[in-house]
Amino acid sequence: MNDQARPAGPRRAAKPYRRPKKDPVRILAFEALRAVDERDAYANLVLPPLLRKAREKGDFDARDAALATELVYGTLRLQGTYDAVIAACVDRPLREVDPPVLDVLSLGAHQLLGTRIPSHAAVSATVELARVVLGDGRAKFVNAVLRRIARDDLDTWVERVAPPYEKDAEEHLAVVHSHPRWIVSALWDALGGGRAGIEDLLAADNERPEVTLVARPGRSTPEELLAALGEDSGLPGRWSPYAVRLAEGGEPGLLDAVREGRAGVQDEGSQLVALALANAPLEGPDARWLDGCAGPGGKAALLAGVAAGRGATLLAAEKQPHRAGLVARSLAGNPGPYQVITADGTRPPWRPDSFDRVLMDVPCSGLGALRRRPEARWRRRSEDLEGFAPLQRSLLREALRAVRVGGVVGYATCSPHLAETRVVVDDVLRGRGGDPVAAEWVDARPLLPGVPALGDGPDIQLWPHLHGTDAMYLALLRRTA
Repeated sequence: MNDQARPAGPRRAAKPYRRPKKDPVRILAFEALRAVDERDAYANLVLPPLLRKAREKGDFDARDAALATELVYGTLRLQGTYDAVIAACVDRPLREVDPPVLDVLSLGAHQLLGTRIPSHAAVSATVELARVVLGDGRAKFVNAVLRRIARDDLDTWVERVAPPYEKDAEEHLAVVHSHPRWIVSALWDALGGGRAGIEDLLAADNERPEVTLVARPGRSTPEELLAALGEDSGLPGRWSPYAVRLAEGGEPGLLDAVREGRAGVQDEGSQLVALALANAPLEGPDARWLDGCAGPGGKAALLAGVAAGRGATLLAAEKQPHRAGLVARSLAGNPGPYQVITADGTRPPWRPDSFDRVLMDVPCSGLGALRRRPEARWRRRSEDLEGFAPLQRSLLREALRAVRVGGVVGYATCSPHLAETRVVVDDVLRGRGGDPVAAEWVDARPLLPGVPALGDGPDIQLWPHLHGTDAMYLALLRRTA
């Protein structure tokens, strides 16, 4: 054999580079998640303009918009559970994974574990997204992680990553239902019940809430809204006489009454709080009403309409000028007299003993609306409540000073946390941290006719899993001296 080298075999042709496919739906969902993560934006504020812009470009139809919405909200609702699953599939702490990469992984995990999208399609589409927004290098990492996740379904993963209930009940529920542990603990305390109640509540927090409309008295009626929606798209409210529920996929903005401000989007729990105050028994005059924390104006608009029907006047006060503008827009066209002012309810410009009815819907942690703002659960900390506490007590004290003897105050908050509800009212009535104000409880339960499971009273706590509403709290107090 000679020493001449053998000729080399045919070279394998290099695989040509393929550009990633741009999927407008998943790119939009990623952009929304980045805005939530980077700018502490809220999805319900970020998503609509993104969808509107996509429609204007001709990229989207109704099905695309529905999928993008599901990807964003589904990922945010189950973020805690998906984080635990992803953590089990990577070789580093999650805090060391770049946030954009984690957002892509979370989107992929939701498609694999929380939707009916076939596994191969979920992995392929998410890897293509990663190539577009992260680059080919990090897309390989995304591909490897998602293939590990795809080996099992959600129930199997949860059983693997959540501690047993018997060993650590709160942490088990936190992982299974995607809530921070401290919120699980706080909600459990507020419920005061067994395991079934807390699991039902946490599960309800992760469900898509119904869109509920309010027909503003004197400007619209539920019958008008139902007729405009048609039998397939609208249902009467469960509890409020002014409520109409939209079928899934209904568009409030398509209704003339909503565009003209004669009706609005408002959770039924918020409607019930306003109506309970408006219907509380009262002796003597009933001519001057106050909404002391009126922004953005939903409850104020409902109160103003009811007040107009009785010949009463509403004063709506809001500290933030831009929110006062929203209140004015909501009340525009009210059939009776009203006034909107920019004012701080803790340093009120009105005189004491000026009003017959006062609503004080105070700033709070918002734990009662986690269905609508799922990202809020990951931003709040238990220590945040300490910042709300002085403000809540101050606003309630001023509300009780503003109402005349015999008048009624409604203290409301969109949080079931005991530190923001009963504890605040008890402290003010007992004079803790300030001068005591002479007032007595009014049983609010009879003022919500037909609404079940309102507890022992005299205050009321609404719940998503029991009433289909946000977790609104209301205490009614009558000033006695």
